[in-house]
Amino acid sequence: MSINANEAILEVRGVTKDYRLGKTVIHALRGIDFSVEAGDFVSIVGPSGCGKTTLLNIIGCIDKPSSGTVLLGGEDVAAFDDDREADARLERIGFIFQSFNLVAVLDARENIEFPLILAKVPKAERARRVDRLVELVGLGDFVGHKPDELSGGQRQRVAIARALVNRPSIVIADEPTANLDSATSTTIMEAMKRLNAEEKVTFIFSTHNELIEKYAKRVLTIRDGLITGERRLGGEKA
Repeated sequence: MSINANEAILEVRGVTKDYRLGKTVIHALRGIDFSVEAGDFVSIVGPSGCGKTTLLNIIGCIDKPSSGTVLLGGEDVAAFDDDREADARLERIGFIFQSFNLVAVLDARENIEFPLILAKVPKAERARRVDRLVELVGLGDFVGHKPDELSGGQRQRVAIARALVNRPSIVIADEPTANLDSATSTTIMEAMKRLNAEEKVTFIFSTHNELIEKYAKRVLTIRDGLITGERRLGGEKA
């Protein structure tokens, strides 16, 4: 999907999300408004339970808002049927999860390649894309290793490459360094920062780690289901 820089590829307008627990209604999101441009690197920060994961799930077409609008590349995702939602998750949105979500029986290369097989990309093109991403994330010596033979940082690199392999317009990362030590977290964020700078990959990631959030260009603070602040950092470490 070709989108020019400085063009909004994601617009979130008045999004709310309510959950009912018995007779109690939980207001997870209370009216979220923001937009993301191509090539942006956005950190969503806030304490546990503030609505970060709920918001990312809605952006990623995993969940639906109770009200409000989400525009992905100018298209209202509320109009997507199940097939179009699945296509969006496969082709337009990449996901990086804190639990990695790798397939245990596949080696690193096969895990990266798997979304391309689902998308029915020809074998030669699959090989070309996987080779390039393996080099970009520094996994050349580990492509034949299965997840249980890799360190946490290596598994997260596989997850990053897998998220990028279908050339999505947005990569969503939910607490991508939560299960990693500080040194490995820095390495992972440096890799994401490099991909953002060199490949113009658009990242939206959530974190509660103040050191990690400083890698972002923009920081959105969420509390109690509302955006309470925004800062622009320039994408440089403090």
